[in-house]
Amino acid sequence: MRGPRPLRIGTRGSALARAQTEQVLRRLRALDPELPLETVIIRTSGDRGQREVRGAFVKELQHALLKGEIDLAVHSLKDLPTDPVSGLRLAAVLEREDPREALIARNGWTWATLPSGARVGTGSPRRTAQLRALRPDLVYLPLVGNVDTRLRRLEEGHYEAIVLAVAGLIRLGRGGEIVEIFPLEQVLPAPGQGAIAVEVRADDAPTLALVGHLNHLPTWWAVTAERAFLRALGGGCRVPIAAYAEVHGERLTLEGRVMALDGTRGVRGQIEGPAEAAEALGEALAERMKATDGSMLLEEGE
Repeated sequence: MRGPRPLRIGTRGSALARAQTEQVLRRLRALDPELPLETVIIRTSGDRGQREVRGAFVKELQHALLKGEIDLAVHSLKDLPTDPVSGLRLAAVLEREDPREALIARNGWTWATLPSGARVGTGSPRRTAQLRALRPDLVYLPLVGNVDTRLRRLEEGHYEAIVLAVAGLIRLGRGGEIVEIFPLEQVLPAPGQGAIAVEVRADDAPTLALVGHLNHLPTWWAVTAERAFLRALGGGCRVPIAAYAEVHGERLTLEGRVMALDGTRGVRGQIEGPAEAAEALGEALAERMKATDGSMLLEEGE
């Protein structure tokens, strides 16, 4: 059992990070309304106005966790590296929000009606490659910053349209601005997209036991397969890699995609098996795709 000291939940200061942390807090309060809870905002380099390297915010939360400044850290799972950190453990993954990608556009445009040459802001090589494969006539430009910043850049006229994760927009109460949602057949998400992860120190048995009650097992199996696929491919954030798994009963279906950066070529594969074998299924699909053109695309991307 935990002592009287509040359970300290670490998070970034962005609106989306706070919204995700509030979901964790609500579930913890549902488990034990008397449990003392405290939110600790960890200011990252990006929050301090410095250029933030991808993943730096995750590392700063993990550092605070290892130092004992917080008892658990809340992450967007898609940002959490697949290699485990010594001394830390992924304790729970909450039930996944919609993992798909959303189009937000000006002037009432849809994906089909965007004029040739329209500027589309995207935040990753994965999105850009898949979108370019659908419409090579559009101009794809980098899009950085938090969700509010990205939406503001669209409103200011820097882009005709932008593509963002549906989950983040819903969590911020801005789902009404979505013009169109891309079907998974067209654009696969990043591994873990739409899922909230809770990380705990490996030696903190009481907190691990408590947080374990928050784990949504079908989501856990699905994202385990996706992350195993990514890890086995060895792809960094420069390589367009996408994956999505679904669990129905005790069966899991995983679909993966590796693309050329310019979107002109790609490999897509699928595997099915027991949900409890999620990690092995992810690794098997990665090996199968590397045996075709996947290895060449990975080498070109790096």
